[in-house]
Amino acid sequence: MIEHIVALLMFVGLDIKEHRIQESMSVCLKHRREATRVPAPNVQYKCIKSKAELEKNIDGSYSIKSLILE
Repeated sequence: MIEHIVALLMFVGLDIKEHRIQESMSVCLKHRREATRVPAPNVQYKCIKSKAELEKNIDGSYSIKSLILE
């Protein structure tokens, strides 16, 4: 299923290593601020609004299968 989402992305170098669906942009920015409090070399966090292909987990929640960047 393809949906519009807000996601928090973790970059290590130039690669996306982790992505999480967020409720809203303000929640995403809050989590980004919290994540950047612990400095790590070569790690950056970004919040984006994008389309994504989602898959349903066994517990009924959704996870990002792939991002559709336009």
